[in-house]
Amino acid sequence: MTKIKTTIKPFLTVDNAVKAVDFYINAFGAVESKSYSLENNKTSSVITIDDAEFYLSDEEPCDGTQTASQTSNNPIRIILETKNADKIFESALKFGASEICPITTEEDWRIGKLKDPFGHIWEIGYPF
Repeated sequence: MTKIKTTIKPFLTVDNAVKAVDFYINAFGAVESKSYSLENNKTSSVITIDDAEFYLSDEEPCDGTQTASQTSNNPIRIILETKNADKIFESALKFGASEICPITTEEDWRIGKLKDPFGHIWEIGYPF
């Protein structure tokens, strides 16, 4: 019997999934591990950064999903915990993310906060 590990994986909704996948590959060093074609030339993908996995899809109004950029207050932040925080943070800015808080060392964290070009807030860092 296979043991099931409980996980929580973000599912990001964007306006242009192909462009978003390209951003995450270039800015975060991500890999698109799966891709699915949807109706109306839309795409859904599974993205991994090292062993961390998340989902990404074009907006599907019939499913009730909405892009972060279309909501007035996106209460979700994604924390990417990685030893490559400085490199990924700088690369994300280079590929179009907006800095919210510069990457810095706090009490027991190296952390920075940015908004990706699709409206999602990322905290990128690692504890020490």
